[in-house]
Amino acid sequence: MSGYLPNKDRYTLMKYNRCGRSGLKLPAVSLGLWQNFGYKSSFDNAEKMVHTAFDLGITHFDIANNYGDPYNGSAEENFGRILNNGLKKYRDEIIVSTKAGYEMWEGPYGGRGGSRKYLTASLDQSLKRLDLDYVDIFYHHINDPHTPVEETALALDNAVKQGKTLYVGISNYSREQTEEILEIFRELKTPFIVNQPSYSMLNRRVEQDGLDGLALEEGFGLAVFSPLYQGLLTDRYLNGIPADSRIGKGNTWIADELNEQMLEKLKRLNAIAESRGQKLSQMALSWVLNNKAVATVLIGASCPEQIIENVQAANAPDFTEAEIAEIEKVLQNKHP
Repeated sequence: MSGYLPNKDRYTLMKYNRCGRSGLKLPAVSLGLWQNFGYKSSFDNAEKMVHTAFDLGITHFDIANNYGDPYNGSAEENFGRILNNGLKKYRDEIIVSTKAGYEMWEGPYGGRGGSRKYLTASLDQSLKRLDLDYVDIFYHHINDPHTPVEETALALDNAVKQGKTLYVGISNYSREQTEEILEIFRELKTPFIVNQPSYSMLNRRVEQDGLDGLALEEGFGLAVFSPLYQGLLTDRYLNGIPADSRIGKGNTWIADELNEQMLEKLKRLNAIAESRGQKLSQMALSWVLNNKAVATVLIGASCPEQIIENVQAANAPDFTEAEIAEIEKVLQNKHP
């Protein structure tokens, strides 16, 4: 049994936002367990990262059934071990979210989908791996055009009725897809509270299709991932490509975007961040949180130090109108 004792001042270090109009508050910064928590990762490092996050007031840990490549589910297993190693004592202070929707196991029922069979079986498997009676939020990970939306909505609603999740969410759903399932959730009175899209300074689809506007109108929150655009919105690439970076290792799809024009943009953004007393990564997180529809921003990490650094974005000074205008100029490639 771990002798872990959390920092007693943790709740003074974090800002908490209501998730839409629900009663649930989420930390402004949450920890995503997509990378560095799976089978090939160091368990000690993973545990240190979770403890560091909790010590800083991060109460929300976000996983999915297929995290932990190459062994789907290994991130959930490792988080279950961390919980059972002393953290479970604080279960009522922790929000655990998991998802199902992508390819998970062999055969016709474990492939990418949104059927009642797949979602029900997947949540049962997740709860076993996590060694929990329930999760706080269960998401459908990606819209499935081959399954009636009513079936997916009813499966999520049923998970609540069975006591296996407290709230439900959807991820990677466009505004139009969200409106469709939202109508059914409303009829069922399902506690749907959150959509999880990707969103960053370099990926503004959430604004372009009006998903953030819908969230504010209808009262659900956004929990956004990839706020640093796979690490591009950090100072790692300002002076070349480090061998240990995602681009250096070749495990990201954005390497082709790091051209001269992008580098110039990143350098100009970095200058604005420095003028605010922030690192580029911290400003990128603060910028995402500046959107009123965003309840929480999900960060990834490979070491505890990254979490310590990025959490500071939650308590950064508000942007001035001049700073927002300057950032917009850079993002639109307008030169002074």
